[in-house]
Amino acid sequence: MENNNKNSNPFLPLFFALVLIIGIFVGIRLNRNSQQNQLLQLFSNEKNNTNKLDELLDYVLREYVDTLNRDSLTDVTIETLLGNLDPHSAYIPASDLQATNEPLNGNFEGIGIEFNLLRDTIYVVTAIPGGPSEKAGLKSGDKIIFVDGKNVAGVKITNEMVFKNLKGKGGTVVKIGVLRYGTSTIEYFKITRGKIPIYSVDAAYMMDSITGFIKISRFASTTYQEFDNALSKLEKQGMKQLVLDLRGNPGGFLDAAIDISDEFLTKGKMIVYTQGKNKPRQNSIASEKGRFEKQKLAILIDENSASASEIVAGAVQDNDRGVIIGRRSFGKGLVQEQTEFKDGSAIRLTIARYFTPSGRCIQKPYENGRIEDYYQDEMERYDNGELVNADSVKLNKKLKYTTPAGKTVYGGGGIMPDYFIPIDTTKVSRYISELLYKNLINDFALEYVNKNRAQLKYTSAKEFNQQFKVNTPLINELKSYANKNNIKSSASDLGKGLDLLSTHLKAYIAKDIFNQEAWFFVKNANDDACKKALLMLSKQKN
Repeated sequence: MENNNKNSNPFLPLFFALVLIIGIFVGIRLNRNSQQNQLLQLFSNEKNNTNKLDELLDYVLREYVDTLNRDSLTDVTIETLLGNLDPHSAYIPASDLQATNEPLNGNFEGIGIEFNLLRDTIYVVTAIPGGPSEKAGLKSGDKIIFVDGKNVAGVKITNEMVFKNLKGKGGTVVKIGVLRYGTSTIEYFKITRGKIPIYSVDAAYMMDSITGFIKISRFASTTYQEFDNALSKLEKQGMKQLVLDLRGNPGGFLDAAIDISDEFLTKGKMIVYTQGKNKPRQNSIASEKGRFEKQKLAILIDENSASASEIVAGAVQDNDRGVIIGRRSFGKGLVQEQTEFKDGSAIRLTIARYFTPSGRCIQKPYENGRIEDYYQDEMERYDNGELVNADSVKLNKKLKYTTPAGKTVYGGGGIMPDYFIPIDTTKVSRYISELLYKNLINDFALEYVNKNRAQLKYTSAKEFNQQFKVNTPLINELKSYANKNNIKSSASDLGKGLDLLSTHLKAYIAKDIFNQEAWFFVKNANDDACKKALLMLSKQKN
């Protein structure tokens, strides 16, 4: 196996020296006392280098032509340094740390709504079940006009301004003025802010009488419990086989990926192992707790499935446990550790690589100046034809591994699925791409539902999907709406992707009537990867 460490990194000495000076200025909190003692010892050995950096900062601050702020200069130095180590080591300023951690912690403090900004107005898409807004009486379609007596409609409000006005410390009270559809008077609600869950399981429903579907958007501290609850819910509905959707999932906590993988693998099977220069190999082995070890399993991935998503897909693929469907995953095989400073900032430093059970590291290359191109890889894959043709996928044939059943898998650039699903370019026109990019289908659906809520009386997403039809008059309404927003269509634009447009419009309408899960239910009914998963599960042996 090729060692990705064989080329020494010229920035490492600078990194260790800078960590020392940061330790002097703001202090560093490590996970173990022994690590802290090692840091202090390193400081005494590298004092001269530390003084050099300290003197440099002092010199620049004293002599530079313009006035500089020491904290800002230090932040820029840290960001530049970490940015030259690898693509995933990063500095998080104190002002950004809370927002960065919230999706992984699984909650935030606020009033608990999902909203859209439409024509400079805050529309309530849904009040989060059990949250403060739902308890206070806010409903889907409500327009928020006032917050604590301040007008927030028609003032060029931004998402950041909405968060600033509505988020806040738990226990604080905010007074919301709402204009409800069909009324002309403002209705006021006093809402006490509280902890609002950020769910990472976006959907869990039955695709047919025996097939469950679970969509995981990230791996947070609450993900395993959410997943476990979803399994229980679907098993009660008769689930015998599962489609796990990890498409677009950028990863998150390693432990969550390990715990979910454990549910699929029998006791003693390797899930993943990690290893770094100063981190001895640590194996994660399946325990006896798995509750979904024998049932049929399909996992969906794509070019935006990364990190923890790839751990789950790699564990299943390398143990010949299920079928992987989609497109080659992102290729992140590096493990980060977060360390917070006394000023509230933090760094996430790469400390190890992880390896799938067959021994492959799926980290894609970033050495030799490739970091700047690292996140352009998806566009490069598209240009090379990889997203539409499996034969165009560039695999490192030197990093070849074999599963217990004799299947060949490759390292060095993501998880290659067992069955490839191309992007269907025949369904996507310029017109539809622009509608999706500018969020106009979503905006139109929200207006449509608000105007017709009294007629859209469906008891479930399933009933809606069976009975509601996207007809020509509705498509023409959308075209007219798009035209008013300076997006014009031609006959060829609609002819090429009418099915895709109709599916997205119907899914967004379902979302505004019900919830996000309804969006997946409707959209996935015409999704090529989901159709392939159902087909392959029907052929899979228990």
